[in-house]
Parts: sequence; C-alpha cells; structure tokens
Amino acid sequence: MHASARRLLVAAALGAALPFPLTAQRAATSDAEWLDNCRNNWGDDRGHACEVRDVPVRLSSRAIEIDGRQNGSIRVQGWDGDQVKVTARLQANAESDAEAQALLKDIRVTSDGRRVSADGPNESRGSRSGWSASYMVMVPRRFDVSLDAYNGSLGVDGVTGRLELSTHNGSVTLNGVGGDVRARTQNGSLNVQLAGRSWDGTGLDAVTQNGSVRLAVPESYAATLETGTVNGRINTDIPITVQGRISRQLSVPLNGGGRTIRAMTTNGSVNISRR
Repeated sequence: MHASARRLLVAAALGAALPFPLTAQRAATSDAEWLDNCRNNWGDDRGHACEVRDVPVRLSSRAIEIDGRQNGSIRVQGWDGDQVKVTARLQANAESDAEAQALLKDIRVTSDGRRVSADGPNESRGSRSGWSASYMVMVPRRFDVSLDAYNGSLGVDGVTGRLELSTHNGSVTLNGVGGDVRARTQNGSLNVQLAGRSWDGTGLDAVTQNGSVRLAVPESYAATLETGTVNGRINTDIPITVQGRISRQLSVPLNGGGRTIRAMTTNGSVNISRR
C-alpha cells in the first residue's frame, strides 16, 4: 500500500474510549420528579425553596430564544406537536427556608414574541443567598432555537433548524439534531449523537476550549468529519483512512463524505464511537 494512503486506526488506546453518556438526556426527569428531588435532596445547610412554573409563550415566528442567565441550564426537546411549551424550574437559597421562599416569589419569568428570560433579586443579599432559573422546552421538530447560559448545561434533542448554543461553564449535548447548528462552551464537554444516514441541513460546528468531545456515529452515516484536539488524545472504534501527515487534527470522509460535522477541543480528549 502506498505510504500516502495508508489505513490506520487513530487510537492506540481503543479500549479506553468512553461510552457515549446520553442517558440523562434521553431519560430526563419530569417536572414533578425534579421538584421532589429539589425539595428533598438539598446539598447544604442553607434554607431553600423550589418551584416549577408554566411559561405562556406567544411567538411571532418559528423561533425561540432562551436566556439561562447566571446559573440556569436549558434542555430543548423536539416533538410532533405544533405548539411550544416552556416550563421554568426555579430554585432559591437563603439563610432560612422562609427567606428562600420570599426570594423565589420575587423571580419574574417573562416571554415576549421571541425570547424567554428571568429577572429577580440581585446578589447583594449575601453570599449564602441566590437563585436560578432553568428551562424545559418542547418545540416542533423543525424550529429555530437560540440558547444562552453562563453556569449551566445546554441540550437539544430531535430538532432541525438554525440552532445556536452558547455557555461558559457547562456541557453541550446534541442528540439527533439537524440544520445549521453552532455550539460553543468554554469549560464543558461536547456530546454529539448523530442520527439517520446523513446530516439534514447545512452542517455542525461545535467547539469547546476545556472539555472532551464525545461523538457517536451510525455505522452507515455519510459525512465529512472534522475533529481534533491540541492537548489530548483521539480515540475511535471507527476505522479511518488518513492521507499524508498524521496529527491531532482530522478531516476525513465517512462513507463517501457529505455535510461537514465539526467538533473540536483545545484541552480535552476526542472519543468517536459507533451508535
């Protein structure tokens, strides 16, 4: 075989590749389960209060923006209905349960023709006082979604459209999505599970600065895969053909190539597995 077209497995430590951790996304707790867990499994001695609120939304287009603010996470699930449903999961902590409950009542969740966000008391009440608003969102399977958080994870399951996800400290999970998808996290993992035989839409561009990349690919999936790391290892159980110089950056066609699937990290490992 010619040296410039040799076949290799880009994983000296194949057995160390991690299983794809999407169980929590597929089996997310209901609002009732979350509320019970929040009320009964608080992790410290502070007072706390928890609440689930339905958020009425009347959108002006087939698009929604969700702002998780400082400490909220967001999960979006595609479904066969044509309506959008949003619930806010609110938590507050303070010196006592009564103070936390009072703080919770001051949180306002608002929705206009496009955007859902929350406002509440500032952090001046003390270091033992604070609040957060996380969201569970149901949208039609073809919809545009923009998610923004700071200390919170983001996830989208079964939605095709223009998807924009950005968080500073939190993981990003994409399961069976399509369209024009762009995702960024500074400190968190990228978890991508592809579905079908090829990408439906423009492609995927996902980047983390400090976190691992976990990518699950169906056996017959056709795409151009771009992935890599600066400080980490690439592990895969998929045989990959590489031409020319071997580095920690890969750009390879899978099953003849197709739309570009790009998932990159600077400080973290890359794990590619079969679905």
